[in-house]
Amino acid sequence: MPKFLQQPINGHRSGLTHRKKISVRKVVSRFSFVFALIVLAVFVGVTIWYNLQLAPVGGDIGQLKQVIIKPGDNSFQIGQELEKKFIVRNAIVFDIYTKLSGKNNTLQAGTYRLSPAESVQQIVEHFVKGNVDQFSLTFYPGAVLSDNSNTEESKKLDTRTVLRRAGYSDEEISEGFNRTYDSPLFAGKPTGAGLEGYIYGETYMFNSGASVPDILERVFDEFYEKVNENGLVDGFGAHGLNLYQGITLASIVQSEVSNENDQRQVAQVFYSRLSQGIVLGSDVTYQYIADKTGAVRSPNLDSLYNTRRYSGLPPGPISSPGLSALLAVKTPAEGSYMYFLSGDDGKTYFAYTENEHQSNRVNYCQIKCAKP
Repeated sequence: MPKFLQQPINGHRSGLTHRKKISVRKVVSRFSFVFALIVLAVFVGVTIWYNLQLAPVGGDIGQLKQVIIKPGDNSFQIGQELEKKFIVRNAIVFDIYTKLSGKNNTLQAGTYRLSPAESVQQIVEHFVKGNVDQFSLTFYPGAVLSDNSNTEESKKLDTRTVLRRAGYSDEEISEGFNRTYDSPLFAGKPTGAGLEGYIYGETYMFNSGASVPDILERVFDEFYEKVNENGLVDGFGAHGLNLYQGITLASIVQSEVSNENDQRQVAQVFYSRLSQGIVLGSDVTYQYIADKTGAVRSPNLDSLYNTRRYSGLPPGPISSPGLSALLAVKTPAEGSYMYFLSGDDGKTYFAYTENEHQSNRVNYCQIKCAKP
């Protein structure tokens, strides 16, 4: 065949090859683009996931959990312990973060109180600081030692619940409550009487390794400082009460009313009734012992804590009095009232006679006074 007849055929084949090469390049280019998108998406997804794993597990900054880091524990082992206690989301991410941040070799052994409301970055800083780490505890005036009522757990303010939230076990708390303490604060306290009434309401700072007895001893020291600063022993003595009795009466005043002026007037009422041998008639005393023992709240409850039935002070405090209640018992208001009640409007109404008191019940206490 002549050469000139073969040229179109060769040219046609060359064109096909060229188009095939272009097509392959397009496929490769598109594949590379899709692959790049996939890699980018994976990278973005992993980054988002990683940052989510660094975020706090919970939102309650007041809830603390105890973590003990032993000498020799590496960052992954620490992360496993934190994940097991639901303080961090992921042990591997914790390990990766400490290594990327260069802090994996600066984590110090010790006892820590950590909140699930903190991020991994914040938790790592606790470990870097080591045993200088501290935490705060707030105890509340008017709170009881252990709240056995049906109150919602998140709303309880009793000492046991506060310590639980700080990461202490019930066993540790009970051991602390049952221990014998040597403090002048307990002057006049009968043998065998517990710690009810002695947890002074205040915010305290503690080292992370503090035990329950360490905490309680600090609280007792604070309370006794207030006793000395305000001359409470002599003040109570002027009314015929020792320190234990003064704290007991102040605990009733605290549980009855929170307003400082009302507290002083309520203390006057109680002193007037004590001096005349009349029962205190305080509802909060039988309510306290009913809640503590699991009995039904009733003004007829047969207990020495029921000051509607038994005259004089109850066997011991029914709550932790604040400073204003203690000062009210030291220096009560002037007057000769014999009755009081807390109205439905939140105000306290005082009366001289039973008739006036009943009138106040009718006019101001339809709801509250109907409750046991």
